[in-house]
Amino acid sequence: MVNGSALMSHRVIIDARHHMLGRLASIVAKELLSGQRVVVVRCEEIALSGGLVRQKMKYLRFLRKRMNTKPSHGPIHFRAPSKIFWRTVRGMIPHKTKRGAAALARLKVYEGVPPPYDRLKRMVVPDALKVLRLQKGHKYCLLGRLSKEVGWNHYDTIKELEEKRKEKSKVSYERRKQLARLRAKAVKVVEEKLGSQLDVLAPVKY
Repeated sequence: MVNGSALMSHRVIIDARHHMLGRLASIVAKELLSGQRVVVVRCEEIALSGGLVRQKMKYLRFLRKRMNTKPSHGPIHFRAPSKIFWRTVRGMIPHKTKRGAAALARLKVYEGVPPPYDRLKRMVVPDALKVLRLQKGHKYCLLGRLSKEVGWNHYDTIKELEEKRKEKSKVSYERRKQLARLRAKAVKVVEEKLGSQLDVLAPVKY
């Protein structure tokens, strides 16, 4: 993550794919409170420890918790993966104070990778990665799959959009690779043409 007051104005984009929910939320919460602006994409790929059936039963128990006389007063039960992650982060921030509200306002969460974030550099958080934090052989489930089971209706839409984005980015990557090869080839040709003149240009760092 980015640290230092001079860099706090920059936005950090985190690719949440296969990060553990609680660990990622705690790290993001701490960064938000320190003044960092954070964008989290691909929230539907966040991992939770425990199998899908177990997590679904836990979430269904949570859905039964409500205010008897006026359920719209809360608690509010989000179904979308991005909002579930947002609520997890909110629970780690003193969001009822001015400082906490300002910190939470610095967080943006999305399913998939919408523009313009599909063209920007995305980071991972090693301390929250499933492959490093979840013991081998332990069951886990993805937040998008859980959300689909409890009433989120856009799982298939996001999956389709992500496939289109990956195809588009693959074409772009191949084009960049080709341009890099052509550039390397052109540099080699120029160096062969210049020959001994390169020794003259080297001292002036041309």
